[in-house]
Amino acid sequence: MSKTTFAYTGCENLEVMADADNYNNFLVELVASQLNGKGSGKVLDFGAGTGTYAKMLSKKGVKIDCLEPDASLQKALKKDGFNVLKGSNELKANTYDLIYSLNVFEHIEDDFAEVAKLQKALKKGGRLVIYVPAYQILFSSMDKQVGHFRRYRAKRLRMMAEHAGININRLAYYDPIGFFAAFAYRLFGGGGVLNPKSVRLYDKYAFPFSKTLHPVTKKFIGKNAILVAEK
Repeated sequence: MSKTTFAYTGCENLEVMADADNYNNFLVELVASQLNGKGSGKVLDFGAGTGTYAKMLSKKGVKIDCLEPDASLQKALKKDGFNVLKGSNELKANTYDLIYSLNVFEHIEDDFAEVAKLQKALKKGGRLVIYVPAYQILFSSMDKQVGHFRRYRAKRLRMMAEHAGININRLAYYDPIGFFAAFAYRLFGGGGVLNPKSVRLYDKYAFPFSKTLHPVTKKFIGKNAILVAEK
């Protein structure tokens, strides 16, 4: 999602990841845990893509707006009944109780500027959840294929929050086993497109175990990183 207008090239991988049930449920619970009981609060999915997470949260009774710059994905989201924003220039100040962005900021060239815009769109006490790929050493053909500018370290996420003037509640790495799987993918060349069978096998057998390791590994290693911040 380079800047905020783009024709997204990673739809094939989005479709593959839509079948990763354990991974997707984990992310939805991660987001839902930040609502603080505000089930009726106003929520924005920043970079909604095909709407995988917006649909799952909607089933929990959460009202979701979707921000999605890609025109074809906008049409699909509207067809599914979501209120769709085309870009961050449409955001209004002090609007949302929660904004979440899952595997999106790596597509944005000026990520610091976008966090500042999201901070303004939050209500006082509102929360921002950013979940991104971690560690530049894992940057592979897949990252190139889908237009990633970078992978993240916790330090950059901290700097983004501080630049936007938003308070950090959580900063951690997730999926330590995934780190080694992604490193192998880079070493042996994955071609840029995720293998559906491999994703399903990892999701079913490795990811649940990887979650159990998080309390031990969260400060130093993981395939992904998370920032949870509050205005």
